[in-house]
Amino acid sequence: MSIDFYGIPNCDTVKKARKWLEREEISYTFHDYKKEGADAGKLREWEKEVGWEVLLNRRGTTFRKLDEADKSGIDAAKAIALMVEHPSMIKRPVAVHPGGVLVGFDPAAWSAALG
Repeated sequence: MSIDFYGIPNCDTVKKARKWLEREEISYTFHDYKKEGADAGKLREWEKEVGWEVLLNRRGTTFRKLDEADKSGIDAAKAIALMVEHPSMIKRPVAVHPGGVLVGFDPAAWSAALG
């Protein structure tokens, strides 16, 4: 099995997930948001599967530094636009596998989905 794995290389959670994937011998293609940006089409696909509320990282510094106008009235379209403009606002990591999409790293959930 090979998965598509999205994140930022220096993110601690991404590092943990990568180590887990290597230990489990699951191959992956890494997509670096810092270098490659975020694709609106992929974000819309993921939003349909997991919801924009799961994808949007409201706890991060980037979101907290937004103007109040940008933070208010968020819906799917606005959330996707914000994540395209600021890829660090996407909860990390995102793993796309044959059975769906995983957002964030939870070893038990990843084992169940990828094991």
